[in-house]
Amino acid sequence: MRAVLVHCHPVEGSFSSALRDAARRGLQAAGHDVTVLDLSAESFRCVMTRSEWEAYMAGGDETPGDIVRHVDAIRAAEMLVFTYPTWWSGLPAQLKGWLERVMLPGVAFTLANDRIRPALGHVRHIIVISTYGSPWLYVKAVNDNGRRTLTRALRAATGWRARCRHLGLYSMDTSTDDQRRRFIARVERAVAR
Repeated sequence: MRAVLVHCHPVEGSFSSALRDAARRGLQAAGHDVTVLDLSAESFRCVMTRSEWEAYMAGGDETPGDIVRHVDAIRAAEMLVFTYPTWWSGLPAQLKGWLERVMLPGVAFTLANDRIRPALGHVRHIIVISTYGSPWLYVKAVNDNGRRTLTRALRAATGWRARCRHLGLYSMDTSTDDQRRRFIARVERAVAR
């Protein structure tokens, strides 16, 4: 299966990087073909330019040169895996901007007779891996908007066909080294299945 692993954290060597690496190992151990899109390492520009916005609104199908590799990867993907920290109850800005710039008409959806149709029907699995500084109860109370964006809004672009899995480490700020090691092992095992 062709898997695209989208990683978003500004610091190489962070715990999120360890989760990215564990996910990659698990995917490769399962025999998947893995493409890693490391947004910070690529200095991915998360802000849509005016000309991009105008092309988007006009329904143009021109892909900006700096995201062609990302669009091609998404068009070929059967599995999408996301590793990121949850900040301010949502996705990091760079990952949110990635969704806005890459999930274009013709990539994530099509317009036919003024109706939106899903275009990611080839995506069969979405796996979300995140850390949270807060405890689970607090995260539940504020709705976990990043998880919802990826497992509901993005899943809608698959025609609701994709199976979703979420792996979260809560209370990251007070977790022990042992809890973190066990979570890394859990991530590697989960994506290998």
